[in-house]
This record gives sequence, C-alpha cells and structure tokens, in this order.
Amino acid sequence: MGFTVGFSAERRPGVPGLLREINDRAALDLLLATGPMTRGQIGELTGLSKVTASQTLARLEERGLVEVVGAQAGGRGPNAALYSVIASSAYVAGLEVGPERLSAAVADIHGRTIAEVTVDPNGHDDPVSVVHGAIAKACRGARISISRLRGVVIGTPGVVDPRSGDIRFSFDLPGWHEGIHEALAGDLRREVTIENDVNLAAIAERADGAAQGADDFVLLWASRGLGLAIMLGGRLHRGRSGSAGEIGYLPVPGVPLPEDIRTLPGRLPSLAGGLQSLVSAEAVTELAQGYGFAAGSATECVRVAVAAGADGEPLLDEIAHRLALGVAAVCVVLDPGLVVLAGEVGLAGGSALTSRVEEAVARICPVRPQVVTTTVTEGNPVLRGAVLAALDQAREELLAP
Repeated sequence: MGFTVGFSAERRPGVPGLLREINDRAALDLLLATGPMTRGQIGELTGLSKVTASQTLARLEERGLVEVVGAQAGGRGPNAALYSVIASSAYVAGLEVGPERLSAAVADIHGRTIAEVTVDPNGHDDPVSVVHGAIAKACRGARISISRLRGVVIGTPGVVDPRSGDIRFSFDLPGWHEGIHEALAGDLRREVTIENDVNLAAIAERADGAAQGADDFVLLWASRGLGLAIMLGGRLHRGRSGSAGEIGYLPVPGVPLPEDIRTLPGRLPSLAGGLQSLVSAEAVTELAQGYGFAAGSATECVRVAVAAGADGEPLLDEIAHRLALGVAAVCVVLDPGLVVLAGEVGLAGGSALTSRVEEAVARICPVRPQVVTTTVTEGNPVLRGAVLAALDQAREELLAP
C-alpha cells in the first residue's frame, strides 16, 4: 500500500519539474566552474541531449542568468554560440569582524571581488550600525544597492550557536550580544549568516589553497589566539553546539586547566590554561625572548628565527613541539591526513615550522599527517572564505523554485 501511494499519478507531474531544476543547476554550476561553453560542450559534460541542453539554456536565459558572449569556430556549419553566466545576476557580501577592524567585500556571482572596504569599529557601540555602514560603503564602491545582495556571511572569532545564529565566547567583541543575528537580519532585510572565522579560512583553503581537492583536513590557525577548523567529507564539522575546533581549551600536560570559562555578570571569563597558554601570540613572544629573539610581535619573532638559520632552530623546535600537542590530539581522534598551518604565526614559520610539527607529531602519536603551510597568502583568507560561503547561498537561491 505504501508503494502505491509513493508512485501515484498525483506525484508524477512534479517529476518533470524536478528534472528541469536538476538540469538547470547542473548547467549553471558547470558554467560557473569552467567559464563560457557551447551548448554541445554543456550537453557532453552533463550528459544532456542536445535538445535538453538547448531547453535548459533557454530557461536560464529567460531567467536572466546566462547570455551569449561569443562564438566558437568549429568545423562545417555555423559557429557555435558560447554561453556564460551573467556576472550581475547576483551579488554577495562577505565580512570579517575583529576588535580593531571590520573588512567587507562585495563580489559578483563568479566570485570576483568588485569592491572591498575596511572600517574602524572602535567608538561604535552598536555592531548593527557598523556592519550596515561597512556593507553600504562596499556596495557604493560596487555601484549596487544593498537590496541586490543574495548572500551575506560574517566571520567572527568565537562559537556560533547553531540554534540562534549568535556568537558566544567571543571575548574580543563584547558588543556582539545575544540577539545580534536577528538584529542584523532585520536591519539588512535578508538572511545573514555568522560563521567562525577559522572555519571560513578553511573554506578559502579548500577552494584556493593547500587543501584543494582534499575532503578531509584540519586547519590550525596560529595567530593572536589558536583555532581549528575541521573539514570532513568536504563539509565543515561544527559539532552539536558549534564548538568543534575550540582547541585553545585543550588540556595539555604540564599546563594548568582553564579555571572558569563561564561569562558571569560583571566578570570576564578566565582565558588562562590549556593549549592556548602555550602557543598564543603572547606565549610565543615570551618564549622567543627566552631564546634571545626580542621583536615587536610573535609573528616577527618567528620570522626572525627562521631567517637566523641554525641559531633560530631551538625556538622553532619548541614552538613546533607545543603545536604538535594539539595536532596529535586531533589526529588520533579524526585522522584527517592533512593539517594546514595558517594564521600569522603559522605563515611566518613556513616550511621550517611545518616540517618540525610533522616530525614532532610522528614522535608522540601513531598517526603521521602531512603538515603544510597555507598557500592562501594574498588578501584576507577569512574574508575570502566569507565571500565563498555567501556565493554558495546565492547560487542556491538563484535556482530556488
């Protein structure tokens, strides 16, 4: 009886519509991934017949999503028309929010950034007005209205609550209180996504960096603080509460446990203890001074140590050992195969640091992952990841029924 209902005549009229949607999405995704193509090329790569490919392109043209941009000379007969996705068919905004700056970028449907701005959030108590102002400024630079944005993704430090969309444990952004997600969506009059900044860096790494083609990897972000993004099966793993990757709280031998991470009225939580206390920027700077490398920042200390050759090796060995404690803990649980070291400190250490981390991990656990330095070195990886995440949303929305 159940099968009779499932395949009843009343359901059949929906099947052609579903097939059309699948074909339209396949053609649009292919054009976005490869650039201009002929009808024949689209049919060959998607498995569609010439007639179906023509009907698909006609529907996409009618919806203002694709256009003919030229012709490809062939053999006998007329030249074949080349189709491309119209760049202005959708725009998105990506943002990175930090305690000292807020960056915003607007990109077209191809992912090309057409405007980018940076504003100083200091002196502004209301995050909603700061975000709105930055997006408005970027949209003016792109010569579009905010209403034309089909995706908005904001990267921040902290844990994103999967129920409310708000951030927690973002101690550098005290103004980002409960209810901020709903307030931003109401102000911009569209859905807004807040995402952990290291997760967005991992999205950029998989698209443009050292993790291209890798479905399983982790990205360890070593900068002012410490963070981890986990990619499993090509998808970010956030955990039930959104806290997956908060590796700074990892208990490690010889280091006191975090005392109390709760946020209570009138008191900020303690950030002491755990892996964070070994490899934060402050900890690395203090360690470097003990090895005779005094510089203005942890990044500069590591850079000077790398340039010092043999004289800098003891410092790099110690930093690698500390990082390896976290990497080993992750690898014996997840066995990701690939670890990307990113963030300012990770980037400054380069291969001199990653090779040491790889060797140190192999000494203390049975899993030996490949450890590499990020190759997303141009621009802002968090901002780029936000744009890419927003593009995914926009492309889904373009073909929504």
